[in-house]
Amino acid sequence: MRSAIENRISRRKFEKEPITDCEKEKIISIINQLNDVSGLTMAFMEDGSSAFQNLRKSYGLFSNVRSLILMKGKKEDKDLKEKIGYYGEDLVLAITDLSMGTCWVGGTFDKNELAIDSSEELACVVVVGKVAAPSLAEKMVRSTARRKVKRMEERIISDQPLPQWVENGMKAVLLAPSAKNTQKATFKYENNILSAQIADDYSMDMIDLGIAKKHFELEAGGKFELGNEGIFHLK
Repeated sequence: MRSAIENRISRRKFEKEPITDCEKEKIISIINQLNDVSGLTMAFMEDGSSAFQNLRKSYGLFSNVRSLILMKGKKEDKDLKEKIGYYGEDLVLAITDLSMGTCWVGGTFDKNELAIDSSEELACVVVVGKVAAPSLAEKMVRSTARRKVKRMEERIISDQPLPQWVENGMKAVLLAPSAKNTQKATFKYENNILSAQIADDYSMDMIDLGIAKKHFELEAGGKFELGNEGIFHLK
């Protein structure tokens, strides 16, 4: 399994030291590549700390937030949120490989502090920065999250024993981040056809579906169609 999938954890406590110009250039280069492929307009923001200074918004969960990535795209893109999850997780894993910490953030920040074009929608942000060893609070959150990881049988319905490539993909899905750790994205393998779906009754659901699809593909290969109940095509 790709090491970044296993090593990535959500980090909310960052070092005061800002990321270097070299690190910033690498992140921006990755963002530009992903935007070119996806049609998204994700953007690096060197100092977005003002969006996390309102304790009523962030509930004091974050400290020393400085740099972040605006996860956004054109409002008319019908697959916008799923694409943000799918390509955004590519970005998160690449940043993990650069030995930096990240965290998907859906609502615990002040959107009014982040100016975007009127033709665009800001779905969420990803905070990024240098991290030390996990704090006690982060260790407790991670431990709790691990205890609550759903079993594979709770995430996939099948009318037959799962082939190895499906099991491999699902193992990566179990390590995918999700809003409030709800792990709502589920998979169906029936008549030798695999699909992925989510309830889509919460603002972050389609983002979570995109993230889950990306994790599956990275381990199993192949490609999902866009959309809820999108079908997987094994290469």
